[in-house]
Amino acid sequence: MVAAIFRELGDSVQEALRALGRYALFAARVAGETPRSLLRFRLVVEQVYNAGALSLVIIMLSGLFVGMVLGLQGFDLLQRFGSEESLGTAAALGLLKELGPVITALLFAGRAGTALASELGLMRATDQIAAMEMMAVDPVRRVVMPRFLGGVIAMPLLAAIFSMIGLYGAQLVGVKLMGVDQGQFWSQMRAAVEFEDVMEGALKSFAFGAACSLVAVYEGYHSVPTAEGVGRATTRTVVISSVSVLLLDYILTAVML
Repeated sequence: MVAAIFRELGDSVQEALRALGRYALFAARVAGETPRSLLRFRLVVEQVYNAGALSLVIIMLSGLFVGMVLGLQGFDLLQRFGSEESLGTAAALGLLKELGPVITALLFAGRAGTALASELGLMRATDQIAAMEMMAVDPVRRVVMPRFLGGVIAMPLLAAIFSMIGLYGAQLVGVKLMGVDQGQFWSQMRAAVEFEDVMEGALKSFAFGAACSLVAVYEGYHSVPTAEGVGRATTRTVVISSVSVLLLDYILTAVML
């Protein structure tokens, strides 16, 4: 019984290492194709629209509500120390450095990542990718790379929009509802937030976009060509992307601090 458990555990570890190796090889291939694929400007812009513009509604609504909740919770916490005027600083740092990139990445994985994975999985299931290979067209260069680059470019833009709408929501609650002085709200925020804080959020959102897009295109491209296989690839995309974002967030935060 104990031997069987250790054998299954060993098999699981080996499979995880093999999957990590496959991801690494695919990431290396994607990195090698990136400079050439950037020249396909029209295809990349089209995928930026699909991954970014079509996600704006959920990003803006989520940013507004997260900012409003942050305003309420931040005011309640700061009021205990007599520092309500620092609400703008707390909201800006929280959104720019953590909440903006992380929540945007999780929403991106759930909306755009699943769309990318299911689209590529359907192309695999309907033999469109096989047809490209028969016609000597590289499917990675033709269909995978524009989608990957579209996600990488769209993610920082979405995170910036999320943070701006979130700041508006925090200001709406803090100033209009809780009575914080509007001048102090914005002046303390401008004085406390530095360029390094903005760059930290930008670097995180770029890394999260690359991770989520890589997982989505890998799972879709290598999905089993059946309806069940496409569904599993979509599910794996959300799970792996979410865990990767949280892990990367810890690693990047530790490095930057």
